[in-house]
Amino acid sequence: MTAHAQAALQNGADFGGRPAPASSRARKQRVPRDRLNKLWVKRAPRLPLKTPQQALVMASIIEKEAGKNATERARIAGVFYNRLRKGMPLQSDPTVVYALTKGAFRLRRGLTRRDLAVASPYNTYVHDGLPPKPICRPSLASIKAALHPESNNYLYFVANGKGGNVFAKTMFHQVKNIQRRSRYDYGKKS
Repeated sequence: MTAHAQAALQNGADFGGRPAPASSRARKQRVPRDRLNKLWVKRAPRLPLKTPQQALVMASIIEKEAGKNATERARIAGVFYNRLRKGMPLQSDPTVVYALTKGAFRLRRGLTRRDLAVASPYNTYVHDGLPPKPICRPSLASIKAALHPESNNYLYFVANGKGGNVFAKTMFHQVKNIQRRSRYDYGKKS
């Protein structure tokens, strides 16, 4: 085990039952507990989280949903918290990808309806609330977004095909956004 991996373990790393970073399969959070606890203490009020570990799980989902678009992280966090408060499933595609791959490889195809029904505690289409562990190593920006979400009324979002997302407050508008995205994808392939 590398010195870096040993230090991460001593500082409270959580590798979700996987090998430490000496293995190429390790993909879990390595934020030292003391730093995470400092961020946790300063979190926004009334978040539907009970522990710093849950904040890491939420941050990992935000990380995967936002991708390289750092400007939308807090908005995505707001959407997920709105859904949790309403008792809605998160329905996050990256959690399904993790359920299928266990984070060991990149899924090189789109998700199918069958994928969305896969039995896994990581699948937020079939299980309410958060997965049991993080689905990736979230960035500090995603952790901060998880602890300080944007206050909004959005319940849905879909990728816009241009590196960002389009947000909606109602299912009606979400369907319209998905239809627009489908037209964009169809036009792009022509």
